[in-house]
Amino acid sequence: MSLKHTMLGATALTFVAAGGAFADGHVSELTIAIVNNGHMINMQTVAEAYTEETGVKLNWVSLEEGVLREQVTSDTATGGGQYDIINIGMQEAPIWGQAGWIEPLNFSDDYDVEDILPAMRGGLSADGTLYAAPFYGESSMVMYRKDLADAAGVAITDNDSWENITAAAAAMHNPDAGVYGACLRGKPGWGDNMAFITTVVNSYGGAWFDAEMKPVLDSDEWNAAINMYVDLLGSYGPPGSEGNSFNEILALYNEGKCGMWIDATIAASFLEVDGVAYAQSPNAGNPVGANWLWAWAMAVPAGAPHAEASMDFIEWATSKEYIQAVGNHPDFGWGSVPTGTRASTYAIPEFQAVAAFADAEMKAIESAAPQATDIKPYVGVQFASIPEFPEVGSAVAQEMAAALSGAKTVEEALEDAQSAADAIMREAGYY
Repeated sequence: MSLKHTMLGATALTFVAAGGAFADGHVSELTIAIVNNGHMINMQTVAEAYTEETGVKLNWVSLEEGVLREQVTSDTATGGGQYDIINIGMQEAPIWGQAGWIEPLNFSDDYDVEDILPAMRGGLSADGTLYAAPFYGESSMVMYRKDLADAAGVAITDNDSWENITAAAAAMHNPDAGVYGACLRGKPGWGDNMAFITTVVNSYGGAWFDAEMKPVLDSDEWNAAINMYVDLLGSYGPPGSEGNSFNEILALYNEGKCGMWIDATIAASFLEVDGVAYAQSPNAGNPVGANWLWAWAMAVPAGAPHAEASMDFIEWATSKEYIQAVGNHPDFGWGSVPTGTRASTYAIPEFQAVAAFADAEMKAIESAAPQATDIKPYVGVQFASIPEFPEVGSAVAQEMAAALSGAKTVEEALEDAQSAADAIMREAGYY
């Protein structure tokens, strides 16, 4: 069943209480579903001060990215009521908001919603209404070991060609020393391997759908992009790349095992090795869509019994004050503040002093292009902003992982991906 069909049946939902309440009506606890990425994990520690101030106990449910998406989508669509607050992103927020799955957000004037970067605010809104508040935002860029590149006699530049990126990976590749030229996402998931792969396809001039919203995964552009990706990672990536996504590669990078990593700009906050430099994402002649746009954000399921208390927490957790709390926290500091959300963060002197990646990150965010174009007739960079995309993207992700592992040829994988995507879009009634 497509997500569109699920939405049509989810207009009248009965929610059970996820959080608790004291006898006087004061909310005693909130249950929050979060993705198990670094900034979200850090929030659990920083938010201890929130509990001390308000008395509200916070129950955290921390899940791997793909599992989080499945559980939150199922629970929110069916009115399961497990969570008071959920982590969602730009793909879901506008669609779920318009469908009535999540509550519009209303914050105090002190929140300063205008300080949120326009790209983030726009991507989490529908018809001018904000439905999710960004906890951190990101684009994608190249993060590479300049010390290894210099030693190998290669240079990586902004908006480099894939040919040069491949040559740099080859030059830095030294598996006998435990160093792999390129570490890239391969783990199947519409927000895992397909986030990166879609930007590669975009850079080759490809798209998910044509003007009639028919899948075009059997195009020359997809074939060229996937062959390059499979060859690059198969020749110069770590073994088992079909099992690696953000967290796995972050661990590899911090162990000194990656020459370069093209991934979320937010990763720069967590890099612990020396010699890291940054460059804007490479492309194969089309820079539009070569770097993605995303925010992990916080939303309140529609009808949730503690909506007001949930919004109070979200307002605190996505505020300027929260940034200061992380920056001044003894366990974290200014190099660990969540970025990509507020313009004011980039003007803080303490942050500027430790964030060597800040300019590259902002340049990537500002150059991301989610709008529809002549090449792609849909909104979204690394995703398509339609209800069916998670189903389509997940099906295609499995095929791309099969090509990467060698279980299928690229041509076989693309043929099967095209068939799967076509069946989903036909069932959804697009044509």
